[in-house]
Amino acid sequence: MVTEANTGINIGILGAGTWGIALARMLCGSGHSVSVWSALPEEIDGLRSTHIHPKFPDIVLPDSLSYTSDIAEVCGKSDMLIAAVPSVYIRSTTRTAAPYLRDGQIIVSVAKGIEAETLFTMTEVIEDELGDIVKERSVRIAALSGPTHAEEVIRYMPTTILSSCPDIETAEVIQDVFMNTCMRVYTNTDIKGVELCGALKNIIALASGMLNGLGLGDNIRAALITRGMAEIKRLGMKMGCREQTFYGLAGIGDLIVTALSVHSRNFKAGTLIGQGKDAETAVREVGMVVEGMNAIKPALELSEKYDTELPIITAVDHIISGKVSPSEALYGLMEREKRSELSEYYSKK
Repeated sequence: MVTEANTGINIGILGAGTWGIALARMLCGSGHSVSVWSALPEEIDGLRSTHIHPKFPDIVLPDSLSYTSDIAEVCGKSDMLIAAVPSVYIRSTTRTAAPYLRDGQIIVSVAKGIEAETLFTMTEVIEDELGDIVKERSVRIAALSGPTHAEEVIRYMPTTILSSCPDIETAEVIQDVFMNTCMRVYTNTDIKGVELCGALKNIIALASGMLNGLGLGDNIRAALITRGMAEIKRLGMKMGCREQTFYGLAGIGDLIVTALSVHSRNFKAGTLIGQGKDAETAVREVGMVVEGMNAIKPALELSEKYDTELPIITAVDHIISGKVSPSEALYGLMEREKRSELSEYYSKK
């Protein structure tokens, strides 16, 4: 069980997937009043009648947790909204919610991705879609990210996470709401770096799964994680992010758990691809959104925009598009030109 907050608030969860439901259960356990919204009425009907999410058949959700398919209802009564839909639906969900937002509301994105058309992070997508509403209604926008698998959070297993907002006071409000005996929350004002890590680590996790599917060992996966974060950091520094972010929970922390855990959809999809299945089949067998697939195109566009080489992410793209096999991509990376690990000995490489 989790400890209850000193003062409970009204929280709306936009999205009834595994992460949204895991957070809903935890926040209910902390004494907050939580409502879950889904655009799919049949999903809401199932949750309301059974109090069980189909992905967590052994977990009975709290009676106090409410469900609705009416976005006006959930927005109208919530002090804080958690945007927990897949990254490709963040813009459309924001557009639907916009007319019903209250003055002073906090919107927290827990989606991880980069919008392909604009190269915006998820909070930038929300801000862009809301436009003048942000100032007119004093809406605050933040991100929550870190090494947090829903399968563990819903069972109250110890977890750490990062509350990120350029406004430190808003980040601290979110920290207070989410912090309890099973979740420790840190703050970080480098929201661009936090969200970049959250999006690109999924691609590295795909690569880690591919190595697993090829039957290779721990040495090469450790190298992949290390060099994968090196290229994410190189890009992030070109984009004005803070170096410390990449060594924190949203950076190396989230990358480790996503690239190694059996709960990781990206790792599962990568494993299937490493075993010889094509990307479309792998995603279908995983049965849920594999965000790493959606992140590849914008990552490569950012690479070009900021003149930063991303060799691992490029190799994953070549595998997904069928240009090379996973083993061919691996040995292509292994045979790249010699270089130093120290940045002063090379420029953009």
